[in-house]
Amino acid sequence: MFGLERMRALHAVATHGTVAAAASALHVTPSGVSQQLAKLEREAGQRLLEPHGRTVRLTTAGHVLAGHAADILAQVEKARAELELLRDDITGPLRVGAIATSVHALLPPVLAVLRAQHPGLEVTLHEREAEETLPQVVDGRLDVAVVESWEHRPVVVPPTLSRTALLHDVADLVLPATHRLAHRKAVDLAEVDDIPWIGWCAGSGCHDWLVRVLRQFGNHSRISCTVGSYATQLALVAGNVGAAVVPRLARDAVPDGVRVLTTRPALNRTIYAVNRTEDDDRGAIRACVDALATASARFENLV
Repeated sequence: MFGLERMRALHAVATHGTVAAAASALHVTPSGVSQQLAKLEREAGQRLLEPHGRTVRLTTAGHVLAGHAADILAQVEKARAELELLRDDITGPLRVGAIATSVHALLPPVLAVLRAQHPGLEVTLHEREAEETLPQVVDGRLDVAVVESWEHRPVVVPPTLSRTALLHDVADLVLPATHRLAHRKAVDLAEVDDIPWIGWCAGSGCHDWLVRVLRQFGNHSRISCTVGSYATQLALVAGNVGAAVVPRLARDAVPDGVRVLTTRPALNRTIYAVNRTEDDDRGAIRACVDALATASARFENLV
């Protein structure tokens, strides 16, 4: 009775709130969504949308049918996933977004494994922070995101997403070898008040985290350099430009002229793989998350 694409359009409007947002999530035009909804109303014999200011909202009948649409689409996705698991090969697109440190440390072996085991899988990788990738997983623009969650700035994962803990990491203080505290093994962040700081790019989650941590522990020194690379941050520390905090996962080598100290308290984070819960059984998703977990096992002694 009800066309699947029409039910998908109604579900998108119910989820995203407007026809325009639904069209963006479905990668179609707003007029295309409106046409599907008009046909669905004719099939239902009832109005499903009503004017609400400059936009629309679901009627009571619309809410009822949208609930059924969610169930139907979930069943269709489950059927598709179960059929996919019967295939010997996993093919098609797989879109991954990941934070910089995981792109550097985890994704090279992951992509190599996926290419070797599933040559029909078309993987694309984008280096982005959780603030960008999580909404894109929710609306389907990405399939898997690798994100970080700091103890002092935990990531908020939307309820429609599943997350798999990959590894635990810690960030250490790095100082120029000539700094007065460089001989110590552990330092309170408040003590590092005589040198500027080097942080991630302004406006990023990592930059906001550093500002929050420094202020929380009584350090009001300025951040003089913002650089989107931990290797470059280490080089700047070696040049006596400032201090930084660098996760162990991001450190391949420490340049001459740099000393690494632990902080009091420790600056801990967890790396997660995130995907839509409805995709948990998709072969491509499972293959990707399994490969990420295997690659992460090499770093189990970071903390």
